[in-house]
Parts: sequence; C-alpha cells; structure tokens
Amino acid sequence: MSFSADVKAELCRDPLGKKCCALAEAYGALLYANSFSLSQIRIMTESDAFAARLPRLFRRAFALEFDVTPDPAKTDKRSFLITDPAKLRTVFSAFGYDPDRAVAHHINLAVVESDCDRVAFLRGAFLAGGSVTDPAKGYHLELATGHESVCREVRALLLDMGFEPKDAARGGRWITYFKKSGAIEDFLTALGASVSAMAVMQAKVEKHMANAMNRLTNCDMANADKITDAAAEQLDAIRAIEAGPGLDSLPATLQAAALLRIANPSCSLADLAQLAWPPVSKSCMNHRLRKLSELGRSLK
Repeated sequence: MSFSADVKAELCRDPLGKKCCALAEAYGALLYANSFSLSQIRIMTESDAFAARLPRLFRRAFALEFDVTPDPAKTDKRSFLITDPAKLRTVFSAFGYDPDRAVAHHINLAVVESDCDRVAFLRGAFLAGGSVTDPAKGYHLELATGHESVCREVRALLLDMGFEPKDAARGGRWITYFKKSGAIEDFLTALGASVSAMAVMQAKVEKHMANAMNRLTNCDMANADKITDAAAEQLDAIRAIEAGPGLDSLPATLQAAALLRIANPSCSLADLAQLAWPPVSKSCMNHRLRKLSELGRSLK
C-alpha cells in the first residue's frame, strides 16, 4: 500500500463517535468529494478502509444508505452514489442548506464549532480528497477540492488552529497543502494518525543521519586528499634535499622527520608525531615538515 493508504487506514480505525462528529466528518468528505450537488452525491475512493467506513458514517450522520455502492470484490477506485431527491434533501438540510435554492458551497461554521468537530471535518476532507507523499521520498500533504471558496475557508480554519498551510490551483481543483515535515507531523497527529506522524519523523531522522554520514565521508575523503597532497609535496622536497646536500646535512630533528615521512608516506601529521621518538606534538611535526618543504623548494 502507499503511504497515503496507510494514513487513511489508520484514520479509519478511529471509531465513529458522537453524531455531531460523524456529521462533521461527513461534511468534510462531501466538500472534498467528486460531486456534491442538488442532483447527486458521488464519493470515489481507492482506500479500502474509507470504502468500509463510508456506509457506517452516513448511517450515523444522516440515518440513510447510499443508493449505489461498489461491488465488494472491486479493488480499484470505488464509487458511492446518492441520487434519491429525499435523501439529498436530508443531507443538504443537515448542513443548513436550502435544497430548493441554488447551492454555493461554503463551510457552515456551526457544524465545525467545537475542536472535536473541526478534527472530524478535516479527517473527512483528507479521507475524501487528501494525499500525502511517502516521507522517504519527500514531504507533501494536500487536500484537493473542486470548490474555491471551500479551499479558502479550510485554509482560514487551519490558520485558526495554529497551522500555516499554503494554497494553489491545479487542474480545476483548489489545493491546500503543507511542504514542511514538522507541519505534516502536527497535522497527522491532530487528525489522530500518530503512528503515521511518527513514520514521518523517523524518515526525517534517517535522512538527517544519512546526510550527516555523507558529509563525514566527504570530509574524510577531502582530508585524505589533503594528507596525500601534503605528503607528496614533502617527499618531493626530501628527494630534492637528497639529490643536493643530502639528508646528513640536516639537523637531527629535521633528518628524523624526513626519514619518518619516507617510511610512512600516507600517514597524517598526528600519526607521524606519535611515531617520532620521543613523540612530539602535531604542531611540532608540522613545523619540521614545513621546514623541509621550504628547503626543498629553495634547492629547486
């Protein structure tokens, strides 16, 4: 299953609570459904869990059944349909709409007045019109509706709840979305999908660890290149000294440093300092090798 399907399955494990919460959840699902008009209600979903929850949700919220339900054997997108005028009147009346007049879709704030109703409304919206990217691949959660006013009002609702969503239009749909992992974690937690929120957090930690390891590896490789380049320069200088006055002409400390470098061409300064006898500090060894490099350059 996709990560979106996992999130929806987790949300659908939350039992149907009070009727007001069921009504709010159904409201969110309808405003983000494929069709919510005076002639029909059509909700389509690929989520097994949401397909199983929808009939129970509508019985709890409106005490009615869908006119058409999908074949239980279907495994792709399923369609739930209501066209019966009496049932449509019942649904529209439940949200304060007048079924005898043209409907302009806006959120009736009386339906989402309490905190639990807001959460239920957003859960229904996500179940019907939401998706979220696998956090191992990226961070993006969105709610897509066919009603511009609903998108605008949902954004205001989320802002009032402490979220900072963005919105956009795409392909005749209006999108409310989050791109930051922390915002997605908080949103999923608020909806009741704490396990999925933890999955986002874990993916973020794993990405940070992988990036840190890559940085360390790159740093180690860069340091190794620096050590190799410095050692090559020092060996080149030592060869110039050998070809000229000879290593015997050097002071004992520089001669010892030169012999150490010849014997250990790939060692770092710190390692050479420990190999010296008696051991010296890294800065001391660096000073001696620098003297050798300067002498070698002067001989060239």
